[in-house]
Amino acid sequence: HKKNTRLMSTGAEGVPKKLWSLGRLNHVAIAVPNLEKSVSFYRDILGAQVSGVLPLPEHGVSTVFVNLGNTKLELLHPLGEKSPIANFLTKNTEGGIHHVCLEVDNIEKALADVTSLNIRSLDKKPKIGAHGKPVVFLHPKDCNGVLVELEQA
Repeated sequence: HKKNTRLMSTGAEGVPKKLWSLGRLNHVAIAVPNLEKSVSFYRDILGAQVSGVLPLPEHGVSTVFVNLGNTKLELLHPLGEKSPIANFLTKNTEGGIHHVCLEVDNIEKALADVTSLNIRSLDKKPKIGAHGKPVVFLHPKDCNGVLVELEQA
C-alpha cells in the first residue's frame, strides 16, 4: 500500500505533513429568484444581520451576505446575460442551495492537489471572489453532487 505523496511533504524528523489544510465552512450559497424578498425574509422575519447588495459582474451575480455568527449564507441573484445563476434558476425556479464554500490555507496548493487527484476545477486558476479573496470552484460531479468553492482563508 503506497502512501499518497502528492499531499505530503517531509517536515521535521521526516514526519509527513500536508502542504495545505482545510479550514472552516465560510458560507452556504443560495440562488434566489427575488433578492429583495429573500433579504426581507432573513432580515425582517428571522432577524438576521444582512449586508448590502454587492454586484460581481465578473461572476455574473449580485450577492448579499446573511451573517449567522458561526458562518454566513450568501444569497445569489443573476447579474448580466451570462449568469450561471440564471441557468440554475431556470432548472430550480424557487431557488435553492447552489454551493458550499470551504476555506483553505493555501489555495494554489489545494487546487494543484485536488486536480492531481482527478477532481475537476471549473477555474484554471483562482479568481477574486465576493470577499476579495482568491476562490476556485470544483465540479459537482466530482464532489458528491455538490458544487464546492474553495476560498483562501
